[in-house]
Amino acid sequence: MRFPPRFLDEIRERVPLADVIGRSVKLVRAGREYKGLCPFHNEKTPSFHVIPEKGFYHCFGCGASGDVITFLTDHEGLSFPEAVERLAGEAGLDLPKPDPETERREARAASLHDVMETAARWYQAQLTGPGGREARAYLDRRGVSAASVEGFRLGVAPAQRTALKEALSARGVSEAQMVEAGLLIRPEDGGASYDRFRNRLMFPIADGRGRVIAFGGRALDGHAKAKYLNSPETPLFHKGHALYNLDKARRATHDTREIVVVEGYMDVIALADAGIAQAVAPLGTALTPEQLTLLWRLVPEPVLCFDGDSAGLRAAHRAIERALPVLKPGASLSFALLPEGQDPDDLVRRSGPEAMRRLLDRATPLVDLLWRFETAEARLDTPERRAGAERQLFAKLAEIEDEKVRHFYNKEIGARFRRLFRDLQWRQRGAGGRGAALAPLQ
Repeated sequence: MRFPPRFLDEIRERVPLADVIGRSVKLVRAGREYKGLCPFHNEKTPSFHVIPEKGFYHCFGCGASGDVITFLTDHEGLSFPEAVERLAGEAGLDLPKPDPETERREARAASLHDVMETAARWYQAQLTGPGGREARAYLDRRGVSAASVEGFRLGVAPAQRTALKEALSARGVSEAQMVEAGLLIRPEDGGASYDRFRNRLMFPIADGRGRVIAFGGRALDGHAKAKYLNSPETPLFHKGHALYNLDKARRATHDTREIVVVEGYMDVIALADAGIAQAVAPLGTALTPEQLTLLWRLVPEPVLCFDGDSAGLRAAHRAIERALPVLKPGASLSFALLPEGQDPDDLVRRSGPEAMRRLLDRATPLVDLLWRFETAEARLDTPERRAGAERQLFAKLAEIEDEKVRHFYNKEIGARFRRLFRDLQWRQRGAGGRGAALAPLQ
């Protein structure tokens, strides 16, 4: 195979479809899509639609459709390799060298997708059987609907040490494949391999195309060492590059023009049951630049939803630090901080979906939350302390790589400092010169 599927997928992800088509077709934005006169047949009324989020175009007049590569081959007459080479150059990607090992690796990945799909179906079947009683009771207590159980393909891993291993072996899956897919653990001492997930409620993790690439498992035993356990890094799964529920949220985002980032699987499912289907979750880590890029391809300003306790505030602070260097014109974040002691699941169950909707609608822009974090408890009653606070915040802004975004952040934060210092001087005069500190962050 000249071009591995993953390489082609990366081209499609990196090169904006509307930009390529817009070079030869006058496109007009229509909501989340673009419309224009079809370049493949003569028409006077636009029937040619470009859907960036889904990565394809379609003409309702002549039926022409395809992706960014197809457009170059069909409209400009390039061969497939020529189209790929041109787009790879635009994406800044080096062309893969013909390599038998690469072909073998791609074939192995395709085989692993089949293994993961087989495992997902088996876990689902266990949930409906006698061994799924405890998991079903847990889901009932959490108020998870039958539709979500089915839609999110929830399952259960039995407590037996080799239940999955035996089931997949009977279906022709080799032990080596199960180990490579992260389903089995092979002890370093040479002992027999065993199931990685045991006695856990199972959450399949899919890629953007809906293919199962990993699993998350919640312990059903309260004494388990780890409450949640994810698949390890595998040829299919890199946790910093994936988001739970991305495939379903992408479809919902097309209608809502919003995406919500929460902290866990159950938060995503609770919001889906509350009618908010455009929620995703990172997989046990703070958001990575790669995950932010995935989000910004869907919407310009995702809403990050964190618990309102100290841990949630720390997570929000980490998210800001991760996001600052990679901010781009038109691409930022906003933050919805929940009432202390509540997560999205709690809020929806106690106060209803409307309470969550109000919280999302009042989300705080990144620049405002950054300002609050950096100034909330700062003592600014002397010139030295003011200079120190100002230096500290501007040092963070220096991490912004995009020159234009950094310019406007410097301008905005500079104006805020000037207003703040002016107000503090008036307050100090009114207080007889006594020191002043800002109110703590709520």
